[in-house]
Amino acid sequence: MNTFKYLFVGFVFGIILTKSEAISWYRIYEMFQFQSFHMYGIIMVAVITGIIGIQIIKRNNVKDTDGLPIAIQDKEPGSTRFWVGGIFFGLGWALVGACPGPIFILLGAGFLPVLLVLFGALFGTFLYGLLRNKLPH
Repeated sequence: MNTFKYLFVGFVFGIILTKSEAISWYRIYEMFQFQSFHMYGIIMVAVITGIIGIQIIKRNNVKDTDGLPIAIQDKEPGSTRFWVGGIFFGLGWALVGACPGPIFILLGAGFLPVLLVLFGALFGTFLYGLLRNKLPH
């Protein structure tokens, strides 16, 4: 029954992203060309929702599914790695027209060429796992 809850939330999230056109290549192209506020608005809503959610978790001692308190660790300093990672993520997003979440939504909607994008994302993750110890963190 626990798995059903997660699948349900995933389906609802996919429907919301589809209906808000967040998976549209055209909308993503508009965003990277600074021609439309649409995607920036969606991103700001996500950031604000995340901030509110984290504050609720921290202030109300919310517990996880196993009944253990959720402990959110402070981020360690190191802006260079965040800039480099963000640039790679943004370049991939701009070149492909989809970030990781919408890849699965696009596959579910029947856009089979996105299989190449999924393969690239998985290969990039695998490559990072191999090179992680050699990269500056």
